[in-house]
Amino acid sequence: MKKSNKKNFIIAGGLFLFFLLWTVAVQYVDVQAVGPKDSEVGFATFNGFFHNLTGTHMLIYTITDWLGLIPVFVVLGFAIFGLVQLIKRKNLLKVDCDILALGGFYIIVFIAYILFEVSAINYRPVLINGYLEASYPSSTTLLVMSVMPTAILQMNRRIKNEKVRKVVKYTILLFTSLMVIARSISGVHWFTDIIGGMLLSTSLVMLYYSIIKSFE
Repeated sequence: MKKSNKKNFIIAGGLFLFFLLWTVAVQYVDVQAVGPKDSEVGFATFNGFFHNLTGTHMLIYTITDWLGLIPVFVVLGFAIFGLVQLIKRKNLLKVDCDILALGGFYIIVFIAYILFEVSAINYRPVLINGYLEASYPSSTTLLVMSVMPTAILQMNRRIKNEKVRKVVKYTILLFTSLMVIARSISGVHWFTDIIGGMLLSTSLVMLYYSIIKSFE
């Protein structure tokens, strides 16, 4: 393994460690019952300030929920791409290594999503259909910031035309940025939930990047 790629794995591990520390901090730093039904949240003073500053915008929430289907379709697209390779080559080991790694990456993201849904760290600052819903880390942020950057990595490897590659790259980056910003100001997550989603997704994407670089 090249020394430079070892650094990539170290960065991925460092980001994941930062996420774990952030998760612990969210549960113990300035915890107050400032949420609906007296639900508790860490960094309550800051979270409360930011939530009051942005307010709640259910229209933005609904729009970002529907736009959250785009990364789902991206996942399905790459799954079909891998399946086609498998059918043509008739051997799982002959499927492109980066596609196999991508499948494993998607599984890890899904497991993380389920884990935090079952073991709620905190709850949303608003009730959804009258119920408290798990909010940490922001699942939409996790999904978008996990799937779309890895899509860029795939496109960079498979699109030969440089101009087309750049257009695709910057379109995906714009979409990802707008989704995270919109989710932040929608008021359906505490801001620390958004940060948690960003940290976890960034660490996982860096891990995927490190793995596919090691194949090279």
